Amino acid sequence: MSNPSPDPHGLGQGDAKAAARAIDALRRGWAVRVEGADGALTLRAIERVGEPSHFVAAHEILLSGSRAATLCLMGQGAAASSHNAVRIAAPEELAGPDGAALAMALADPVLDLSMPMKGPFRALPLDATEAAAAAMELARMGGMLPAFLIVEDGADALVADATVTTDDVAAFADAGTLNIAARARLPVAGAEDAQIVAFRSAADATDHVALIIGQRDGSPPLVRIHSECLTGDVLGSLKCDCGPQLQAAVHAMAEAQWGVLLYLRQEGRGIGLINKLRAYALQDQGFDTVDANTRLGFAVDARDFGVAARMLSLLNIPALRLLTNNPDKVAGLVAEGIDVLERVPHSLPTNPHNVAYLATKRDRTGHKL
Repeated sequence: MSNPSPDPHGLGQGDAKAAARAIDALRRGWAVRVEGADGALTLRAIERVGEPSHFVAAHEILLSGSRAATLCLMGQGAAASSHNAVRIAAPEELAGPDGAALAMALADPVLDLSMPMKGPFRALPLDATEAAAAAMELARMGGMLPAFLIVEDGADALVADATVTTDDVAAFADAGTLNIAARARLPVAGAEDAQIVAFRSAADATDHVALIIGQRDGSPPLVRIHSECLTGDVLGSLKCDCGPQLQAAVHAMAEAQWGVLLYLRQEGRGIGLINKLRAYALQDQGFDTVDANTRLGFAVDARDFGVAARMLSLLNIPALRLLTNNPDKVAGLVAEGIDVLERVPHSLPTNPHNVAYLATKRDRTGHKL
């Protein structure tokens, strides 16, 4: 694990394990104190809050800027940008018997059609902007909606179950913490001469893997960065082209001199399986894949290709040919010091279920299909 970077704000060095504990606490419905240079917030993730008393005690809510925009808060001075988190006064109904349902309706845009009459809401000034941004990132890394009850109030602040700083969050996301944990021979369909290598972080429980196909011979390998897709890779979903791309990549590497498949555990372009399914539900309501992600409060693509660069570095692969249609993957590797000698197109036939999705990637995210 790399050494934590110095903290310019005097909050202490970044501790990736503190961020891991905070993510675990949020997923359990516990309170987490997030500290930044400009203030602190003590929060509970709305979708994991189970006790009615927690809704009664909550006087304020923290939402992503894009979610606040869909709730028509951007016209208020305290919520001027859809890029920043927004603090709102909790509605009185939150303390009532339907408080849990209302809180989820505030957090989850999938529920907008079934619960359309919400508000009006009042945005409040947010001084702890760094802590709020870190909370949004903790939600993404934990696969939760970026929506929180603010449970701290002045001198009567709740004692949090975990404390994390903005530098802890940055340390958790540092790809430099990855190291090789295990390797073994693994014949696979389409490439019997293959070896699997597993990578593990000291803080994150997520394990990434690389499949090395063929024998290293000094030439630049054909490399595919493939993000985990349970629905496509395992269940054969027709909504995307992930499964066919994965199998085609293995065959292409078997036909090349040698190749490496990097399998990143970054489901749903980095927002997690459950949030990906929420995005699917929004697509069923008429939103495309880009707008679905942003309505949920996430980036269009939240993946960290620095993870792939770190894996390549550990495998001693400084230069490669990249099998991709995504220019962002090329840029991400180049930014991390990897020499991408060639972008090799990787297009497959569409089907009636994914043709609109692939067109969106072409037209809105710059994919070369």
